[in-house]
Amino acid sequence: MLYFVDTEAVLRWGRPVTTDRYVSMDNGPVVSRIYDLIREEPAPGTDPIWRRYISAPEGWEVALLAEPEPSELSPVEEALIDEIYATFGKMSRWDLVRVSHELSEWQNPNGSAIPIQYSDILRAGHQTETEVAAIEAELESLAATEAMLQPAQMDCGDTFLMPAPGGSVTPHL
Repeated sequence: MLYFVDTEAVLRWGRPVTTDRYVSMDNGPVVSRIYDLIREEPAPGTDPIWRRYISAPEGWEVALLAEPEPSELSPVEEALIDEIYATFGKMSRWDLVRVSHELSEWQNPNGSAIPIQYSDILRAGHQTETEVAAIEAELESLAATEAMLQPAQMDCGDTFLMPAPGGSVTPHL
């Protein structure tokens, strides 16, 4: 469902909530680094922030262990998450697979993974080429700014800053 949150955020605000990468996989599109965090065990002796909030997977599901700090997401991001959950949250895993396979940006990777670009999402959302170019330029600018603000090496469990819809800067996991 995070993919649905991010794609809707990109279409509404021109930027995602997670700042993750996306790939088409056999069962639908996923947010790649978060998918990796769900599947992988933390290195021995580490305490990634991810595991403080998200359970280890049981089957294909994870659970929220603790509420993140209220400032982690903007109110509009929280409202979008609630909206996406209201739409998709009661669906079975296989219904989500069926719906995600209907997305025009999804391609069958036949056991592999195919990257999904922001431009694929924007075109699927019927943005004009001018809008696609403008949003991609803004996202590249934000990524460059984020890279300048980050330590040399970022652990995937660290928090980073990303401008929230409306212009304020909020930390994200």
